[in-house]
Amino acid sequence: MNMIFAEYLLLSSLVLGVQLFLYQTQRIQFVEVSDNAKIQCSSTENLEGGSNILWYLRREGEKPTCIKRCLDDQNVSKFACKHETHSSTLEINNVQKTESGIYYCAYRYSSYLIFGNGSTLIVGDSYTKSSWVMLLVPFPHGSQVTGTANLACVIRGVSSPVHVSWSVSGELQEQGLTRSLKAKDGSLTLINHISVPMDTWTSGKNFTCEVKFNSSGNSVKKSTRYPAAPASKCSHYIVPLAAGAGLLLLVVSLSLVWTLCPSTLGLKPRTSAPPASEEHQGGILYAHLDFDSRNHKGRTMQRSAREKRVKA
Repeated sequence: MNMIFAEYLLLSSLVLGVQLFLYQTQRIQFVEVSDNAKIQCSSTENLEGGSNILWYLRREGEKPTCIKRCLDDQNVSKFACKHETHSSTLEINNVQKTESGIYYCAYRYSSYLIFGNGSTLIVGDSYTKSSWVMLLVPFPHGSQVTGTANLACVIRGVSSPVHVSWSVSGELQEQGLTRSLKAKDGSLTLINHISVPMDTWTSGKNFTCEVKFNSSGNSVKKSTRYPAAPASKCSHYIVPLAAGAGLLLLVVSLSLVWTLCPSTLGLKPRTSAPPASEEHQGGILYAHLDFDSRNHKGRTMQRSAREKRVKA
């Protein structure tokens, strides 16, 4: 969710000094293409016939746009408003995949708008042939023992929004914050992240990210936990040190030969570029994750260049 828009939703009624609050209890809804969908918005106060109700749609990677003003309810071929004393329902006929997104109800108060908390509508199947899911978790060693740990679930190559949920040792957590990137081919990369206390991350509990692409298919689950410390601190470094010493000796020997007698090797000395360390091995990426929740553009996820892929 765009951070500026999220803050506006939370503070709008407080700033205006009114007691009216809008809430949408149906957080997510799956529908098939060409079916009908109903999204409800409830209020703490009388909506006075619903004439001041508007509906906004925010598609992934786009700004919210007004799609329906309930005051003008003549054209009901696509969107229609149905009202009760303390609620308003948006009915969408013949929904299409392009209508997937987050729907917000809004109440016009004077020249201001009070928003609901939003309902996600997923139409059809978001999964494509290029879709995959990966977990980003903090480095297993050298992390701070205090503070928070950021974990992220990356869903790449989807055609529309997906439903992401987190659980810790089987206990369902609140939904994380999602940021989206849109590729040139129109596909989406979604990054859903949560922050947990560092002692919770290092406690050995099992963290699971579950991604649901449609109403009928199986969901995709990725799990991880903080790895246990090695039995012996010294044994953990014996093999890397031995390999490093041998490699250093070999490099020094070759450097002397190259410098003193380059013609012997048939090559001219040159400076080589550092080797790339990019290899995919299973779907868990240990990295230093730094999410800036105050980024008002809602587009940037900072990640350290220091990372290491390991098997899941």
